[in-house]
Amino acid sequence: MVEYTRRTLMASSTAAALGAGLLGTAHAAEGEDEHDTKTAPYVNGNIKRFSTTARGAEVTGPFVFETGELLYSLQHPSGDNPAPFDRGGVGVVDDFQFTFDGTSDEFDELDAPRTNAEQAEVQSAAGQYRLLVQAGDEINGGTERFGHPQTPAGEDLGDIVEENYEGIGEQADMNFFVATNDDGTEGYLFTNNETRPGAISRTPLYRDADGYWQADLENAMELENTDAFRAIGGTKINCYGDLSPWETPLSAEEEYGHARVNGLATVGDIVEQGSGVGLRGGSEFWNRPNILDVENSLEEIFGADSWYPMGLSNNRGTEKIAYHLGAEPVDIADGENTPQPIEDEVFPNRYRYGKIVEITEPTADEPTPVKHHVFGRSAWECPEVLPDERTVYLASDGGAKGIYKFVADEPIPAYDDPMDVRGTLYAIKASEIGEGTVGETDLAVEWLELGTASNAEVESWIAEYDGVTQVDYLETHAETDWEDDLETALAEADEEVAINGNRDYITDEEIVEWAAQYEERGPDGVDEELRRVPFLETRAAAKEIGASIEFNKAEGIDSHDEAAPGDFIYFGISSLGGSMTDDEGELRFDEVDTGVVYRAELESEYNVSRLEPVVVGPNASDSESLQDASLINVDNVMVMDDGRVLLCEDKGSFGRSYPNDAMWVYEPPAVIRVDSLAVSQEATGEIDLTLSSLPNGIAGGRVTVTLDHTDVASITDATYGDGFELTAAPEISEDGSAVEFRFADIENEIEPGTTEATLATIELEGVGAGATDVTVEVHDLDDDSGMPIEPQRRPGVVVTGPPPIGGGPGGGSPTDPDGDGKFEDVNGNGRVDYDDVVVLFENIDDDAVQLNEDAFDFNENGQIDYDDTVALYDEL
Repeated sequence: MVEYTRRTLMASSTAAALGAGLLGTAHAAEGEDEHDTKTAPYVNGNIKRFSTTARGAEVTGPFVFETGELLYSLQHPSGDNPAPFDRGGVGVVDDFQFTFDGTSDEFDELDAPRTNAEQAEVQSAAGQYRLLVQAGDEINGGTERFGHPQTPAGEDLGDIVEENYEGIGEQADMNFFVATNDDGTEGYLFTNNETRPGAISRTPLYRDADGYWQADLENAMELENTDAFRAIGGTKINCYGDLSPWETPLSAEEEYGHARVNGLATVGDIVEQGSGVGLRGGSEFWNRPNILDVENSLEEIFGADSWYPMGLSNNRGTEKIAYHLGAEPVDIADGENTPQPIEDEVFPNRYRYGKIVEITEPTADEPTPVKHHVFGRSAWECPEVLPDERTVYLASDGGAKGIYKFVADEPIPAYDDPMDVRGTLYAIKASEIGEGTVGETDLAVEWLELGTASNAEVESWIAEYDGVTQVDYLETHAETDWEDDLETALAEADEEVAINGNRDYITDEEIVEWAAQYEERGPDGVDEELRRVPFLETRAAAKEIGASIEFNKAEGIDSHDEAAPGDFIYFGISSLGGSMTDDEGELRFDEVDTGVVYRAELESEYNVSRLEPVVVGPNASDSESLQDASLINVDNVMVMDDGRVLLCEDKGSFGRSYPNDAMWVYEPPAVIRVDSLAVSQEATGEIDLTLSSLPNGIAGGRVTVTLDHTDVASITDATYGDGFELTAAPEISEDGSAVEFRFADIENEIEPGTTEATLATIELEGVGAGATDVTVEVHDLDDDSGMPIEPQRRPGVVVTGPPPIGGGPGGGSPTDPDGDGKFEDVNGNGRVDYDDVVVLFENIDDDAVQLNEDAFDFNENGQIDYDDTVALYDEL
């Protein structure tokens, strides 16, 4: 049975139900003006500052234990801070627990740090932040250091490469805890470090006799230094992540260097121009010896036409990954890189990075990593795996990036071998709804299918590029023998790659051909050899088919662990600028320097079709006092079980009176919504009126639900939800267009912290073909403290299908079993079979058929004819 939401009803069923000419009675695209503020900053709900981090440090890797205790990373603090806040690490807030009641009354908002001493240390509104482990701490019996990758021989990479090997161990980000006992007081903490090669630490944690969390550094380990991790090519720039519903950590590789083309340019633009000069991204120079020297080389070759390839600087450290995998250092002289090429076949394959890495068997002696290649390749900041265990949303950091969705064919843990995980990858296409400011402009979302594959298939495609080395860069693209004249060979190769692309990997022509076949045949009709394109060159492929690769710094995405359709998922955009604010593409916002937090209601099958802004930051022109009290440059977001959201900052330098990043707690507003319904004529169905996010419960209120068009449906009955002891009988209007409810929760059945309560159930009867909005008006609504509740309103829609046809064996009204807007179940017996063809054939001239053209036009020729019976038969 199809689960209907407002959007699916309007998108798939309205046209079929409107054969009588009522199209337009339900205005699905016309959202209410739900925002009072037309300027930034804007908060729909409330935020309170809980913590500020030590000077120079980001707030990253938030994690809340089931007991309510908070842990997060101190990422790259200033070395001028007093110990222990002069080194990065991971810490916990002692003597404080979130209460999970939906309200932030458990703490008073933290004042902004004013003195040098306050700014140099981590401050908390309640409790005390204490570091558990720090960068460079000896772990694993003294054989490793926290956050430090090693060579296979056990040499610390920080000791064998140039001295400016930046931030090793100082870049702690993701933290997720996997319990090993029933009461959750012992387990393993998994922490990412954003290094090249990437680092993932596993640290045993336990609660001591006094109830405080402690770290067992003696038995901690660096997972990247195990053979299993080297077997998958290691990792790169491990940023934030997720804890799957089946309790495995997922680490996101923030591979900024994956960009194949600059900005909003496409590979098609390069092919049309006949040259990649000015357009080609840094990824194309992947296997170039001493890649950072490309900038100077391009300037020497192209002069005024030179450019900076997007993502180039983030491909530094490629040689370090090679050493981590076992290559002998050949390009280091006096602590500096040289252009001497690495010929060892363990040189890293560019298509193995920018992945989501699942740590399976997380509590084993040595966990097993799996790279989910079918999720695509990008600068992943984080994934979010939904409770259906099939749907994954993915955010990509940096400028001109996309947002993606993957849907597995089966629940991911149901596959015996993770390499068999198979599903479909989608890219977002977003468009602004209306022309208002950022705080009042929602985004309509559709998902463009890129392709379907399994991890094993994509792995086989990637493996074809294993063994490509820096020597290949020279021998493929230069005429001069590099062993005779390395400098000349490098210049020749750089020029050739800049103009015609890197022939060692997927070519420009392959991407353009994939897009052409996609347009002609659809994603499943492309040649077998081209199916690899959207999985290995995800960003480039998505751009070719018109996806919105315009998002700027999408750095946070999360929903609560048991989210269901009707709940929210949050997306954080750290800085709303760049390609989101220019005059190209679908997104043309006013710039908001400090970013925005969107949320989306999860629909049936965990789909997302609309993003609404809930927190909009200030701009540089705003006052210092306003900036002091506002969220700036949101990074990681984490939704707690009570629906509140932790918002972490990565603001760098901005106009506040204090230099510190902060963690805020966002308390969302209440939402009152009425369901949507598809119902046949002369049949009845029910919709619920619900209220969500009730940190202070509900005392009572008066609410009216209205149908816009009684010639489509009418209200026939209504009842209150369980728990309301004091109520007035629902008052239904004589014409069935409205019902008013008055109720009081005198027994406090709706407790503070309730995430969702059903206020009433309404029975509707289908009257005539068409669609009608169902709207909600709140006259009065109070919480248990006597304060008014001012919820956002979410309307529903009722779609009424064709009336019964003839005297077929079903005897009921036609139904639309698959929600595609066509009523294949003509006889109304609940299934599609040969009798439906017979009933349509015998009654094809009846008004019930002829006046419902869209419902029964199965051959889609714009009229009802006998060929429609043939088309319906072909569907059996």
